[in-house]
Amino acid sequence: MNSEIEEIVRLGEDSTREFKAIGIPGKRVAFPDAGEVADEIAAAANAAGAVFLFGVDDRTFKIEGVPIDKADIAERWIRDICNDSVKPPVAATIRKLAIADSGKCVLRVDVPKSLFVHEGAHGYFYRIGSSKRKMPPEMLARLFQQRSQTRLVCFDEQVVSSAETGELVRSLYSRFRTKLSPSNDAEFLRKLHLTASDQDGTIRPTVAGILFATEHPEEHLPSAYIQAVCYKGTERNADYQLDARDITGPLDVQIDEACRFVERNMRIGAVKRPARIDIPQYAMNAVFEAVVNAVAHRDYSIPGAKIRLHMFSDRLELFSPGGLPNSMTLDEIEERQFARNELVCTCLSRCKIARRIENIRRTRIMDRRGEGVPVIFESTLKISGRKPEYRLLNDSELLVTFRSAPIDDREKLNEMVRSEADIRENSKDRLENHHGRIETPDRNAGQKRRTETPDRSAGQKQGAEAPDKTEGRSVADLLVDLLRTTPEITQQKLSSALGVARSTLNLRLAELKSIGAIRRVGPDRGGHWEVVGDTQGKRTRTQS
Repeated sequence: MNSEIEEIVRLGEDSTREFKAIGIPGKRVAFPDAGEVADEIAAAANAAGAVFLFGVDDRTFKIEGVPIDKADIAERWIRDICNDSVKPPVAATIRKLAIADSGKCVLRVDVPKSLFVHEGAHGYFYRIGSSKRKMPPEMLARLFQQRSQTRLVCFDEQVVSSAETGELVRSLYSRFRTKLSPSNDAEFLRKLHLTASDQDGTIRPTVAGILFATEHPEEHLPSAYIQAVCYKGTERNADYQLDARDITGPLDVQIDEACRFVERNMRIGAVKRPARIDIPQYAMNAVFEAVVNAVAHRDYSIPGAKIRLHMFSDRLELFSPGGLPNSMTLDEIEERQFARNELVCTCLSRCKIARRIENIRRTRIMDRRGEGVPVIFESTLKISGRKPEYRLLNDSELLVTFRSAPIDDREKLNEMVRSEADIRENSKDRLENHHGRIETPDRNAGQKRRTETPDRSAGQKQGAEAPDKTEGRSVADLLVDLLRTTPEITQQKLSSALGVARSTLNLRLAELKSIGAIRRVGPDRGGHWEVVGDTQGKRTRTQS
């Protein structure tokens, strides 16, 4: 016999324990009545919560159990009651407890005290002792008032009544420490609002504490994960799934793993101009910002609603539970910002980005300056020619759709990527107009030197003093010259001087580094470039 079941049954029914015999003669539950069970569950959620044992006779307290092969039928039946017959749905936890040497099990259903007032199949009920009672009007009005006041505290700061502080992992919450943080763990968690006191004065984890400081938040918040699916075609069809994964873990881990999922499954197009230029299906910095926004601003109070990331051959769709917060509208989404989960956003602003994301220069997941949505629009428009589409589904789910870059259309790809001839033509003018001259320290002589730009209006050449460095030169040659004469130049200035996009510049830099023509000395900020040996010969041999 299972000791956990025996201990609960031995104490009998009371305000927090309820037993129900259950019969499944075929493929459907014959008893108890689903409406009565819905009323019982709603009554428990309206009171202090309760533990239900299905498979224990409520009159004799005999442990009858449910056959193992029919346990899934019972679980679905209970879950459907919690989601469909109780309004709003109750976020109950369902567990199967095996009865030793019997081939049977008992289903334990933990119904927590709710932040809402729940209606059962036959009205509003509350629990007194081991029975339920219908709420009189004055009691119902008072409960609505109390629960609405409780919800004035942001949901991510609410206590999770089913969790214990011992479940918080020290290595996870310690990453939020600063030099000014208290050394005492309990005090630190309380001040960061990762723990709080429940109505009985017991210290428990908050929603944010579960989301960031436990390995498996879905154990207490069942919908706190990302469902990622990649389909072969353009339709949502399970028969054509190429990859699928439920991404769980702390929120920062979910963000990183969701981006890895997209990178792993998106396709890469390419053109040669004359070197290969890769064109990804989606701008990863836009995908990153969209996933961060979905995780940070979704409504975690909606039970059964998870973030969905679905990839198709022509688009990527990201669904986030919850409507737009406060009074924000779709027309204002690019200009306004509003944090539904203030504590979640605070924690994300302290989490480091796990690895480098192209065109993301900050080191923390959130910058809280409202730049995420503009980056999504700009980067997506640049790579696909179309802005992302935001839609609100029934005021309960926000959908953002990214259209794929035309990686299978060679003609459109060629239109997207400027030819080397165009780049060379514009590079000369850009170099000449880039502050008029380039002034950098001579690393050999220890003195400053200046490379004057040619006077095009006078129609004269500078000769040996300032040769025209752009005539008939490739972008790679111009890039090497700039790095040789201006080793501390930033990538932004390089991009501006050469007249190329940052993605193209990064490809050129990577090519030159791969053949040993250049190398980076020191950190990204504060370091400098070095041109190594015969770069022209190395590039010629590589191209041949």
